[in-house]
Amino acid sequence: MGRTEPRLWTPPLRALTPDTTVGYSQVAWARSIGRPFLPWQEFAVVHGGELMPDGRPRFRIVIVLVARQNGKTEIPSILSTYWLAVERSPLILGTSTKIEYARETWDKTRKIILKSSAFHGEYDPKRWYVRGAGDTSMWLYERDNDGEIIEALEGPRYKIAAANEEGGRSLSVHRGIVDEWRQHRDRRAWDAIEPAASYWDSQIWCLSNAGDANSAVLNEYQDAAEHFIATGEGDPRVGLFAWTADPELPADHPDAILQANPRVGYGGPSLEDLQAQARAAIRAGGETLTGFQTEKLCIRVKRLNPAIDPGSWLRARQPGTLDEARSRLAACLDVSPDGAHITLAVAGVLPSGHVRGEIAGAWDSLAKARLELPALLERIKPKRLTWYPDGPGAVLAAELAKRPGWPPRGIVVEPIRGDTAAACMGLETLVREREFLHSGDLLLDAHVAECERKKRGDRWVFVRADEGHIDAAYAMAGAAHTARTMPAPVGKPRLVVAD
Repeated sequence: MGRTEPRLWTPPLRALTPDTTVGYSQVAWARSIGRPFLPWQEFAVVHGGELMPDGRPRFRIVIVLVARQNGKTEIPSILSTYWLAVERSPLILGTSTKIEYARETWDKTRKIILKSSAFHGEYDPKRWYVRGAGDTSMWLYERDNDGEIIEALEGPRYKIAAANEEGGRSLSVHRGIVDEWRQHRDRRAWDAIEPAASYWDSQIWCLSNAGDANSAVLNEYQDAAEHFIATGEGDPRVGLFAWTADPELPADHPDAILQANPRVGYGGPSLEDLQAQARAAIRAGGETLTGFQTEKLCIRVKRLNPAIDPGSWLRARQPGTLDEARSRLAACLDVSPDGAHITLAVAGVLPSGHVRGEIAGAWDSLAKARLELPALLERIKPKRLTWYPDGPGAVLAAELAKRPGWPPRGIVVEPIRGDTAAACMGLETLVREREFLHSGDLLLDAHVAECERKKRGDRWVFVRADEGHIDAAYAMAGAAHTARTMPAPVGKPRLVVAD
């Protein structure tokens, strides 16, 4: 069964009872109109409806994060009926990235009202809503304190708008709905609706699956809310309820899937189906895997097409040494295209069959690398020193070849055998299959995180996602490739005497 409790959530200021949260009333209302919440939705509503001692909502902003196809839009659709009929909210404004998406949630609410006896006599059957390009709104009757109808079209209202710089301007919003918050790439849409929630007890519900590196507003508020959860510092009136998978778990792990998909077992997809999708995504890697992580595990990913899955790289972190492979070390030198960073990586095959890699040296200029590299290699004593023959490292290798005493004794210096794609794809395979180990070097971690895939026919190589350097990742791929492809050692000669 999917998890009812989110993995991350803002704790209440006091015990939640029918007196301290409106959520219990909303849950009862949903049952009374024949649209009961799922257990995870009840959790979100009860906690999101927490009240301050003066009766205001504890949260001005409620953030609900959950994987797709788990029923997140059901929450505002049902809550809107409560806000209209019970709270008599002057204006509910629903927004989404496209107006048709906002209209879909609005239309769910309209259909609930039509089917529910609780709304009989609460609206004019002939003219209680409009649905068109210029305006999509619905109204209930406006009544006086004695319950007498004053106006047909001036009562509690629910309208929609596109999530852009105009959505919400010139309006005063009592309840706001922001769907697909991850698509807010800048603050223009948010700066239109957030100030419009101007009542003393206004509240905005923001719903989404995981964002990516470009989800500017979601990331800002999510990070601040997680900081408050961890430290108690920040805005206590921003609530986060995140049904997200633990990024350290494999994508097909049952706990990861059930945490991000609380609808499993309640009419949603089965655990077995999601695991099958996860395993297919793991095999494909790249955009296929990050797409699954974003959409089905609700994990924020930094890169949409990472060369190496961040979760797999994290799981490969096991502090240790190369002592067991000391006699069979391979080193690789790589230089960034701008010549501003140089990395030497070393790798070896352990008796267990795992490949372990470490960063042996890094420089911010070619002059420093030329000066310090020979002595460093004398200390490490790798059996092979390689570089990519079609990369900028070849220039440095050519310059070193002119030095007296180069190469250091006992070290074979040669270009990498095979093509660049073989090294890049080989490191990714080792990491994915849990056959690669590293100690968590900050430089290597940073460079691997920057790598995306660049297609070369059916193969691919590392490419920078932005202006950063990735020479440490290339150096490690080359070192691991060389360590695995070095010729087998030749044993000592022996004299065999036959009778």
